[in-house]
Amino acid sequence: MGRRLVPLTLDNLSDLPKRCRSCVFWELDPVSGEAAVQAGKPELEKEAWISAVLLEWGSCGRVVYVDDVPAGFVLYAPPAYVPRSMAFPTSPVSPDAVQLMTARIMPGYQGQGIGRVLVQTVAKDLVRRGVKAVEAFGDAKWAEPGCVLPADHLLAVGFKTVRAHPRYPRLRLELRSTISWKEDVEMAIDRLLGAVQKEPVLRPL
Repeated sequence: MGRRLVPLTLDNLSDLPKRCRSCVFWELDPVSGEAAVQAGKPELEKEAWISAVLLEWGSCGRVVYVDDVPAGFVLYAPPAYVPRSMAFPTSPVSPDAVQLMTARIMPGYQGQGIGRVLVQTVAKDLVRRGVKAVEAFGDAKWAEPGCVLPADHLLAVGFKTVRAHPRYPRLRLELRSTISWKEDVEMAIDRLLGAVQKEPVLRPL
């Protein structure tokens, strides 16, 4: 089974589920988001948002493919690019953190650890870029796939609650907590990509 993770760009945006391609829940404030939907152009707003973030900040998402079939994706960006975050009762996201906005694993690929690896891939990318932490708003009463990630899933992949709330707690994942955690990230990504290599044999001097 061939698996690969690639940065999200305008070229592969079409590989996201149709509902997600036209969703601007996080990308616009509630009023602007509603206006975009009423005007029938949320897809254009999504493209404009991704283009702006790529130009100004850099990579803001990952898409995972299994045998060249899109199996999941994740979106993340600094809170300044995520207007909707300010509408949450546990906002704001800490200034030293990047916000994990949303993620989705396609039906048929769930339960295979892909969600955990997506989060770890984001962590690896952000560690390289000198970011201290990732924060996310969780849904403590999550019932079905939506724009807000289930709080239980975030806790399961290493996030800790930094501001409690009965519905939308804000959670945080420290990226530089331990070297062993970073090594675990590397190993998980290697396993996903099937790139685990044997230890090199030492040559005699």
